[in-house]
Amino acid sequence: MNIPRCRQIDRRMFLRGAGTCLALPWLEAMMPQGVAAASTPAVAPRMGMFYFGTGMNMRQFYPEGFGADAGLSRILSPLEKHRGRFTVLSGTWLNHGGGHDGAYPFATSIARGEKQTISPDQLAAQLHGRHTRFPSLQFSVKRGTGFGSQALATISWNRQGVPLAADNDPQAIFNRLFRPPGNQERSRQSDEFRQRGSVLDAVLSDAKQLQGRLGQFDRQQLDQYFNSIREVETSLRREIDWADRPRPTPDLKGYGDFEKAVSPEGNGKFVYDTYAKLMYDLIALAFQTDSTRVLTYVVRTELAGGVYPEFGVSRGYHELTHHGNDPRNLEELAMVDTIYMKHWSYFLDRLASIRDGEGTLLDHTMLGFSSGMGIGHSKEMLPTVLSGGSGLGIRHQTHVKLADRTPLSSLWQTMTQKMGVPVEGEFQDSTGPIGELL
Repeated sequence: MNIPRCRQIDRRMFLRGAGTCLALPWLEAMMPQGVAAASTPAVAPRMGMFYFGTGMNMRQFYPEGFGADAGLSRILSPLEKHRGRFTVLSGTWLNHGGGHDGAYPFATSIARGEKQTISPDQLAAQLHGRHTRFPSLQFSVKRGTGFGSQALATISWNRQGVPLAADNDPQAIFNRLFRPPGNQERSRQSDEFRQRGSVLDAVLSDAKQLQGRLGQFDRQQLDQYFNSIREVETSLRREIDWADRPRPTPDLKGYGDFEKAVSPEGNGKFVYDTYAKLMYDLIALAFQTDSTRVLTYVVRTELAGGVYPEFGVSRGYHELTHHGNDPRNLEELAMVDTIYMKHWSYFLDRLASIRDGEGTLLDHTMLGFSSGMGIGHSKEMLPTVLSGGSGLGIRHQTHVKLADRTPLSSLWQTMTQKMGVPVEGEFQDSTGPIGELL
């Protein structure tokens, strides 16, 4: 009996027609030969790191009790429908957190003012970024880096310890991900590629001639400079390689209107509820289309912002955190935090609704969020939650009590390990992956 052999379809294959390009959904034929009969298909892992600046009202955050049946708190109640898909971690801390500098050590464990190192998202991007248009994406409620200020807008750092700028405009992000460039833009892009290539060649030539005349310290500085140039070269080669590949055109039925999106730095028509949902939709679309597998998002920065007129609270988030045990301040803090968790639940809804392999996009995506402080500007009692990733080997229990002062980096190590990233030696100040999650 002859059994027909089916040719494997590439995961990034597109349907083309009528001048459009539509990304295919997951199909069994995309699985490697010999895997189709297995119980679990080979799918790409994804990870996201999320920062909620200025902590939360921890008095109404932690669930009641521990284990899978722990009762959810007021703030976490919007996540009830996702029980079994997330775990709250009590006991995490950030050694250099507290105060308003927590965004700096959040992903690296390195204090503000010290030389930063590569963040976990970028470790994962080095491995998985070769397969996607964007090795990683950085989102924030504030554009740029904010480097030097307390309101840091990014939690991503490259290997040289340079902060990676974040985007905050849903319309601009959508266009970057999915809008094909026009002829004029293609021509400009081609000219830019040539010019950047020429500049890099000239800089490298001059730097190499200088290298032989320098002392040891200066040579070390120049080596770091070479590393930076190599990163730019790699980025340029990637842009050239992907320039002529069609961008996916996702099905936007049920999604918001990205064409009418207003950024936080826009006009008076800005509504945070609309904005938050658009940003979470963009993350889901970026993961679904395999545009990236690694992402960071500063949902709320330190000090500035955090509340919006439609929230109906009396003062800014930072002012509320200096609550002085005033019941009204604590009540409003909890109300604001609950709004943010409603948006998080919306995000999980979206990921859980998207088919991915034999499960959902949420099953194959790990989403870790926390802050640089707890309540009272403490570096302990952090609002730490891991969502998703069940299909990657994450075992959720609703609420887990970790050893006191478990470094937040232990969560990042757990996620990085599940992304398949080999880590040699110590991982920041981590005490090891969190075994209760595995």
